[in-house]
Amino acid sequence: MCLGLPMTIVETDGISALCEFHGEQRRVSMLLLSNPPVGAKVLVSIDSAIRLLDDDEARLIGDAILGLGAALNGEDCNRFFADLIDRERQLPEHLRLD
Repeated sequence: MCLGLPMTIVETDGISALCEFHGEQRRVSMLLLSNPPVGAKVLVSIDSAIRLLDDDEARLIGDAILGLGAALNGEDCNRFFADLIDRERQLPEHLRLD
């Protein structure tokens, strides 16, 4: 299983870009995307940007990753999953019987 990180493009030459997530920077391939600008949020997997993200989706993915890290360290992780705390549990549509 691969984990994708929501990263922000800091600088780019069109082929690769320096991207950042939570203080970590890495150079990633931009070959799968159509020349996103500096400041764009991208989902990065195995050092390749695989798709553009809007700000809300990037924040939700980032919070989930930080929340998992907090849980693994025995810390309170509820603040990272605020969008799920008071929500009724639901099966994904493809698993529902109705």
